[in-house]
Amino acid sequence: MKINFNFPGLNISAKGLSIQRKKMNIIAENIAKADSIRGADGKPYQRKSLVVEDKQNPFASSFNYLKNSLKLKVTEANHITAGNTISNPNVSDDNLQSTEITDKSSGELVYMPDNPYADQNGYVETSNVNIVTEMVDMIAATRSYESNLTALNSTKQIIKDTLSI
Repeated sequence: MKINFNFPGLNISAKGLSIQRKKMNIIAENIAKADSIRGADGKPYQRKSLVVEDKQNPFASSFNYLKNSLKLKVTEANHITAGNTISNPNVSDDNLQSTEITDKSSGELVYMPDNPYADQNGYVETSNVNIVTEMVDMIAATRSYESNLTALNSTKQIIKDTLSI
């Protein structure tokens, strides 16, 4: 979700909101299917998670722009010409990619001899979703969402105050 090219702070916060919303949706799906013994493929539900990473080297690439793009052109030693801006083409919310991964670990075996999916010993493999872990992840994602929302609102307020000068 891209808002405006001229305000990269808004774009970064919007991308953060989008990522945290995706995380919360995946966590909600995990919680909803935690008690699922069999899915459409005949296997127990496998926990999903979202991995967010930078497409470039996150540390080195963020400092490459310092050498070239922070230099301002001046007509005289004491003047800065209008229209020159300090911009960073390398720092962008477009560099982030989020990938949904599936946890392939096995769930716990529960003794349910009356279940039609039980093995010859009466055990049924359940999903590998741990509700406590999911709730902790949900709280972390909610707090991150709130932080991004606060940053977005602060940026909007700064822009608004700047326009009122």
